[in-house]
This record gives sequence, structure tokens and C-alpha cells, in this order.
Amino acid sequence: MKTSSKTHFLALLAGIVAGVSLMIVFNTAWTRSSSNESCMSCHAHPESDASWKQSYHYNNGSGTMTECAACHLPPKGTVKYAAAKAKIGAKDIWAYVTKDLESIDWDSKGELEHAQTIVYNESCVACHVNLFPEGITDDGITAHLYYEDNVEKLDLQCISCHLDAGHYNPNYKHGTLKDAPKLSGVIYEKAAEVTEFRNFTETVPGSTAAISMIAVPGGEFYIGSPEDEPFRKADEGPRKMVKVSPFFMGEVEVTWNQFWAFYSETMSEGRTPPSVIYANNTREDIDAVSGPTPPFGIPDQGWGMGDRPAITMTHYAAETFCQWLSLKTGRHYRLPTEAEWEYAARGGTDTPYFFEGNPKKFSEKGFLKGIFKPDTTGIDGYVVYALNSSNRSQEPSEVKANPFGLKNMLGNVLEYCSDYYAEDAYANLDEGELDPKGPSEGEEYVVRGGLYNSDASDLRCAARSCTNHEDWLKTDPQNPKSIWWYSDMKGIGFRVVCDVPENIDIK
Repeated sequence: MKTSSKTHFLALLAGIVAGVSLMIVFNTAWTRSSSNESCMSCHAHPESDASWKQSYHYNNGSGTMTECAACHLPPKGTVKYAAAKAKIGAKDIWAYVTKDLESIDWDSKGELEHAQTIVYNESCVACHVNLFPEGITDDGITAHLYYEDNVEKLDLQCISCHLDAGHYNPNYKHGTLKDAPKLSGVIYEKAAEVTEFRNFTETVPGSTAAISMIAVPGGEFYIGSPEDEPFRKADEGPRKMVKVSPFFMGEVEVTWNQFWAFYSETMSEGRTPPSVIYANNTREDIDAVSGPTPPFGIPDQGWGMGDRPAITMTHYAAETFCQWLSLKTGRHYRLPTEAEWEYAARGGTDTPYFFEGNPKKFSEKGFLKGIFKPDTTGIDGYVVYALNSSNRSQEPSEVKANPFGLKNMLGNVLEYCSDYYAEDAYANLDEGELDPKGPSEGEEYVVRGGLYNSDASDLRCAARSCTNHEDWLKTDPQNPKSIWWYSDMKGIGFRVVCDVPENIDIK
């Protein structure tokens, strides 16, 4: 009996020792697997270690170093921490074993859209109890106060404004841009001479801005999409035949170089009511234009300026640019109507795109596309979109032109039209109507063409969308909010149209 009890006792003791040992081993492995060394030992991103060690989280005045897990896991001690750690660990191991590292688009991994999926806001808040660090600017205080007062309504992550805090990005700028970048090049003395209906390069007097304009011949076409077009939406019909007069259109979206020439000359600290700007577009006696106030933040998102499309400006700002351009050149520049835009985008074709291909073939939408990837061979060379953009805008040289000679009509950035948006706009068109201009009033404006993160289904020539003014200004902390710059919409731009002067004979 005593031998049996002693055996049971030893077995129990051995079990306890084994259990405790396993717990110690498990806890050690659990803890060490969240260390910086463990993260970096298998992290496949080629620059993550270097960029982390150059960031504020590693190099800062306090001497405190933030560990990888402090941002990429929920706060320790929570149930969510354990669940997230197990999920992320399994995902990382699976990706490390199965992914082709050479095929990963690392540039897109540094964009905000991806960062928001791998950083936990509650961890940022838990670490940064004091939201007003030493040296913060007045603009920074304004932004943080706005965040504190509206945190639930905004549904905003800290990383939305602090993308470079954990991984340094030399192209990312945090702050307010006061002055336009200095532009170099020839300063034009006069506008281009236009004596016939053909392509020309507009030269803006007193600036370095030159805009390539394409002569778009007039004609008739069916606006909207046929009922059997894949991914067709209700607002793309009923399809109507309309006529469009000849016009000149910018070869590409207005670039930063061109927009900064306007900004430098017209920048203001005050406000001209939007109603005045829109009314002025019908007048011919304007002698001055009040331009944008400084943006709250850096509008190019750190992607670069130059020939990239200018982005984040409001419809009002785009209209003001057109008014300035008209004043400088003596010609009437404006935004395209929706009919002009679609006619130009089609380039004389009557298919979903101006190039050959079925939207179903190019799109990522659909259950089987998770297994069988889209065939991009027929679309890649013509558009900047979700599968080739690295989640940012690109320069026009990246794509081929459509049959009219216009680039980036589809993809890259959404483009403003002059029309108010209405879902039933086409129902109100007359068959054969000449130069339709859409509804006479509305709340939002038409935007066309899709953008750099669009699926191919949304890049069809007939696909329509509209501004979302309030949401696009949601995180703007200024009171009143900006009428010039959007705080929450990166992929919006515009291209200009020039009316054909009356003295030009169109044959």
C-alpha cells in the first residue's frame, strides 16, 4: 500500500514538473516569438529592418525604443492579443513557406491602405497617452484636439496621419505645405497660337506650365452601356445616342507642375465663395482669380510630384484652375461634360474599354478569381489600376494612349466632370441631343474613369461614380473645413477641356 502511494505521488510530482516545464517552455517561446529579433529573423520585407531603425519609434529624444509587437499586436494581457498573435503567426509562417518573395509588390506594403490592416490603433493609444508631444506645431494641436473631440465619429486610426512613425519613409511629409515647390524651366511669355483644329501645346504666360492639348473631333455615340455588358450598373442607362461638338482636351490629367504654377500665382489666405467661382465660369470679364489656401497636410501623399497627376483638390479648386487658365491664355478652359468625357474615353470605339477585352476576364470579382487569377495581359499597358499600381498614382508615361491620343482616361485617378450627378441622368436625355450638360442642379458631381486601386470592372468607359464631399472631408480638422483640398480622398484629379475658338474653321 505504501509502495503504491509513493508511486502515485512520484507520478503526480513528475506530472507537475513536466507541466510546469512545458508552461515555462511555452511561455518562453510565446514571449521570445514577439521579440524584435524573432520578428526580424523571418521578416521577408527587404527594407523593414532598416526603415524601422530610422523611424521615430527607434530614434527619438526620449531614448525609448518601440518594439515591433507594440504596433503590430493589440496591447499585451488582452484576449485579443493572444488571438491576434496566433493568427498573425500562422499567416506569416504560411506566407514565408508558400509566397514567391520576388512577386510581392513591396511598394504597396508601405501605403496607408495596407498599414491600416496590420497596425492596432488601441496599441497606439495605450502607448501614447499624451497626444501633445514636445515641439508639436499649432496645426498639430488643432488636429489632435479635433481627433480627441470626434474620435468615435471619425473612426480614424492614428497611423492615418503618422504613417512614417514606425517605418521611416523619406518621401512622406508630415505637416502643412505653405509654399508651392519652386519650378525650374522656361518661363513662357505668351500663350500658344492656335489657328487650326489640331493638337497643340498650351503655354501659360508668366509660368513654366505647358499643357499638351488633343483635338477631339466631334461626332455621335451611345452614352452608357448596353444591358448585357458585364458589371453594368443601373445608372449607366438607358443608353442614348447623343452628339458632341469638337473640342480640345488635355492629353493627361493636370500635373503637379501645372497645378503648382496656378497655386504659386494665386495662393490666398481668404475665401472666395464657391458660388462666385461657378458664376464666373460663364463670364468673359474676369480680371483676377483668388486661388487655394494652403493644404492641411502634404497633398501628394509622398508619391512625388512633377508629371504625376495633381490630386486631392476639390471640384471647386479644379473649376478655379480652369478659370485661371482661361484668364492667362485668353481661351475658354473648363472641365469636360460627362458626355464629352465618355466620348473622349471611348476614342471612337463601342466596347467596354477602348481596347479589346472582356471585363470578366480582367476583373478580380467572382468566387473563382480567388483560385484562377485575372488575365492582365490585355489591360496592363493601357491603365493604372489595382493590379499594377503599387496602390498609388503613376506618371502618364506608364500607359499607352487611346485612339484619340489621350492617356489615363481609364485608371490612375478619378476625373471630375462639370455635370451634377443623378442616377437617372440618361433618362432625361433626348435621343440625338447635341452637347448634353446633365442636371441643372444637384448635391454631388460626376467623377469618371476609376483610379489606381480600382478593379477592372470599374474602369469600363461607361462606369459612373460621383463625389462624396462630406466623407472626403471627414478628418479635416479646420473650422470651417477646406473648400480647396480633400483630407480623405487621394485618388481624385482632373483634366481640362478648351472650347474651339470661333475663328477656327473646323473641316
